[in-house]
Amino acid sequence: VSFRCWSPRRLRMYRHIFFQGGHIVNKFNVSSMKLNIALLAGALVPASAFVPASRYVPATILNGYSTATSGEAETESFRVSFSEGESAISPWHDIPLKGSSEGTYNAVIEIPKMTKAKMEVATKEENNPIAQDMKKGKLRDYHGPIFWNYGCLPQTWEDPNAEHPELKCFGDDDPIDVVEIGSKSIAMGSVVEVKPLGVLAMIDDGELDWKVLAVATDDELAKEYDDIDDVPASVKDGIREWFRWYKTPDDKPLNGFGFDEKYLDKKTAAEVIEETHDAWKKLRSGDIEAGKLWTGN
Repeated sequence: VSFRCWSPRRLRMYRHIFFQGGHIVNKFNVSSMKLNIALLAGALVPASAFVPASRYVPATILNGYSTATSGEAETESFRVSFSEGESAISPWHDIPLKGSSEGTYNAVIEIPKMTKAKMEVATKEENNPIAQDMKKGKLRDYHGPIFWNYGCLPQTWEDPNAEHPELKCFGDDDPIDVVEIGSKSIAMGSVVEVKPLGVLAMIDDGELDWKVLAVATDDELAKEYDDIDDVPASVKDGIREWFRWYKTPDDKPLNGFGFDEKYLDKKTAAEVIEETHDAWKKLRSGDIEAGKLWTGN
């Protein structure tokens, strides 16, 4: 779907359709029918995924990692912190990038499927707990639920000092994002092993913000999906359009995408992950100035 030639009036109308409480709304009051936002996602998830998801269940233990929560849920004080044995650890710096088998990676889940609080690893706080993002003093929520498990790959960093040679934009100063498209909702703070299927180059406010499409290795869909062409077009289109539109209710422009808006394949995804891992190594070693980022050094 291309929106480039749409008039401002048509864009505003569709923004209402997609985000105003799930209702079709326009000034002619043509219809008050409910619109299931899953239509926008192109039947992105199976019906089995539409089950209540717990945002605050303490995380899965993988390789001895465990989590604890502090503060009150849905407040500025809420945190999910990580430990290994008796020692506090950073989910960004201390959990290894590589998984237990060739071609797999560890993913830290920040936002479970079918929730909308914008949770993220706090890159500027000591030990980098998961916290709800804030903007202008307010907690941030998406305007509708997210249709996949969303998180980051540890020991990666999108360098804001490095210009991409083709896209001519710089990294967003965060760990690389992962979109896990398996059939299950995964609790916040879980560390899960995933295999990458492809990668999408989103450009957000002029910054390069890679989205790695992946599936948990223990999910039933891992048997069906091995590379980007195995993923149904409706899933890929739904993810791309969700990321294109999600900021527009706040009067922000549509996000763009590099490489003619195409997903790049599994091999390229692995190359992008390795580039961001190399950047993280330089950040952690002190070869690159960390600024306000907490690196444990």
